[in-house]
Amino acid sequence: MRFLPSRFFGQCSAFALVVLVSACGPATLPPGDQIADADEARNRAAHDLNLSLDRALLGPASDAYGSGVPEPVRVGFSNFASNLNQPGYVLNNLLQLRLGDAAQNTLRFALNTTVGVAGLFDVASALGVHEADTDFGETLHIYGVGEGDYVVHPFFGPSTTRDTVGMVVDYAMNPLRHYIDTPESTYLTATSVASGLNSRYEFDGTIDSILYESADSYAQLRSLYLQQRRYELGGSSADYEDPYADADPAAAAQAVAADPNYDPYSDPYFDPYAQ
Repeated sequence: MRFLPSRFFGQCSAFALVVLVSACGPATLPPGDQIADADEARNRAAHDLNLSLDRALLGPASDAYGSGVPEPVRVGFSNFASNLNQPGYVLNNLLQLRLGDAAQNTLRFALNTTVGVAGLFDVASALGVHEADTDFGETLHIYGVGEGDYVVHPFFGPSTTRDTVGMVVDYAMNPLRHYIDTPESTYLTATSVASGLNSRYEFDGTIDSILYESADSYAQLRSLYLQQRRYELGGSSADYEDPYADADPAAAAQAVAADPNYDPYSDPYFDPYAQ
């Protein structure tokens, strides 16, 4: 069977994460958090390739898809693709000994697969059974495996060494992969692609501003991705407090320019990798 998981359009998923980060905090890692980018030259080449693919293929295709397919149909396809992830979530929940999340994702999958017509309708969320998404990268994190280096994959986008291993394992151990054959697997692949195109279309303005208007889109995306991923693995939103929520980026920039003794590394908006 050859259907691809919804991560097939991993670049879109990464962009969606970027949107969330840019909406809730500064576009830099908090002071003290380090970026390990041992193969930056190769990563930048992969990033440039992804930009070219987005400009020539993904962007135009998502525009055509978004403008040509009614929103209810697009939402239905995205719901269906999301529902395919649930069995993998349950397996990871069990490996993480998060039995409550495993039960919640199992109930969600059952509701959406049956009442929600194979997942086209998100009945579970309407009933208050929300998705407890996870992956094998998080499982490795729970068992103490380090993040490793920052990695950019052609087409799949930003990741880390640990999460790259996790992505491969998630693909291999998804139960649906072993039970669905052609032609059904072809339909699942098409649905995953449609979900990725919809993500690109929905976040079009913000994605374009990051990719094509940033002074260094590679450094921007790297910082945003790592900030979001570390936040995901660090706890729930109830445990997260943004220490820079009231900071003024313009005032910080003026302070750097006005004081020759000012330490830029003490400033939350200073990114030494954006030089």
